[in-house]
Amino acid sequence: MARRNPTELIAGAAVLLVAGVFLGYAMANTGRTAMAGMTLRAKFERIDGLNVGADVRLAGVKVGSVTATRVDPQTFQAIVTMSVQPNLKLPRDSSAEIGSDGLLGSKAIAIVPGGEDKLLGEGGEFTITQSAASLEQLLGKFIFGVNDLSANVQKSLDEKKPGAKP
Repeated sequence: MARRNPTELIAGAAVLLVAGVFLGYAMANTGRTAMAGMTLRAKFERIDGLNVGADVRLAGVKVGSVTATRVDPQTFQAIVTMSVQPNLKLPRDSSAEIGSDGLLGSKAIAIVPGGEDKLLGEGGEFTITQSAASLEQLLGKFIFGVNDLSANVQKSLDEKKPGAKP
């Protein structure tokens, strides 16, 4: 068996130490932790663009992240599982809403606390939810609404012209 040079062992230990420091720094600054949080669930009609790893926020502060998404085969609703800080005391009538970080930003879940005395516990489920708004549907409604408004204004103007049929 070959003998190891002490310099090689020291260099190897230094590399492992530096890698450990970088790993600790990355975990501390990306919001990912080795500790498990409290698991909560919510059912939504649609979760357009919400991905695993998305933020869960309370009052704009990140308190957790989405850990899984799936479809309920009976109700065809999207079931979102999230992990939040274990010390978070959320009333049972709190709601979960899917929103975005801006017009074209990524999706996140916003928790709106309720006022009930009983609290959500491990494995609890939000009963009040608001699904993601589809940007394409909103734009379509706006465009068709403007077209309808334009047609109605034109019709009104035509009716007010002298000699127009009532």
